[in-house]
Amino acid sequence: MRIIIVSALQFSCSDDVSSNVDKAERLVRAAQKRGANIILIQELFEGYYFCQAQREDYFQRAKPYKGHPTILRMQKLAKELGVVIPVSFFEEANNAHYNSVAIIDADGTDLGIYRKSHIPDGPGYQEKFYFNPGDTGFKVFETKFAKIGVAICWDQWFPEAARAMVLQGAEILFYPTAIGSEPQDGGLDSREHWKRVMQGHAGANLVPLVASNRIGKEIIETEHGKSEITFYGNSFIAGPTGEIVAVANDKDEAILLAEFNLDKIKSKRLSWGVFRDRRPDLYKVLLTLDGSKPSP
Repeated sequence: MRIIIVSALQFSCSDDVSSNVDKAERLVRAAQKRGANIILIQELFEGYYFCQAQREDYFQRAKPYKGHPTILRMQKLAKELGVVIPVSFFEEANNAHYNSVAIIDADGTDLGIYRKSHIPDGPGYQEKFYFNPGDTGFKVFETKFAKIGVAICWDQWFPEAARAMVLQGAEILFYPTAIGSEPQDGGLDSREHWKRVMQGHAGANLVPLVASNRIGKEIIETEHGKSEITFYGNSFIAGPTGEIVAVANDKDEAILLAEFNLDKIKSKRLSWGVFRDRRPDLYKVLLTLDGSKPSP
């Protein structure tokens, strides 16, 4: 039987790369000591979530994928501890920029990257200013412990992304995240909606799901004055029926862990019939933006 322990980390970020990466390493080490095999760090953890503002100088935060210092450091750490670590980073690729994640296997091997496909654009979350839409497509990475699908934050609202990864063999889904309050509307709280949508992905596909989110208040100087987001944490791990098996609160640093029997879950997924009974021939409307009948 294949038994795996997954972990989601949750912490506040300063705007200092070194201190944030140090904190991430400390928590990865702590999770590994508690038995974790795959450890998820939150989205863009090297600094503040800078997308509150549209600032030219913030493009200087991007670095090329190859030779990226944080990825190299996490490769050494993964090899030392024998764990898998998805590493979120702001990628520069010539004149293109991506919100990306590198998947580091338990022997330190870099298995490749996924580039965020769905790019949000709204008050406080102005990612279209910085990021090109990802061109990798949805991918599955075969790690030492499991075949995993990794997508990023806004991707988590799209059931098509989760289904695409599980169709390709993903046994667990991972979503590094940065989400919190809405600067334009203090009364809007997406926390429970956010969790329920991903619980649905887990239940619809009969796979565990791991979501890591940051905490803390971050204030960014924008072109229109100061913008403030309070990130609501609530990192969680869901089981294969969508049930929450571990969840953090909205204020405290956390290391979440959950154990799963992947062989048992696979048997349940196959016997449930949702993949047997799919009708791809009827889903062509999904290839349109407006629901009109696609061309033959």
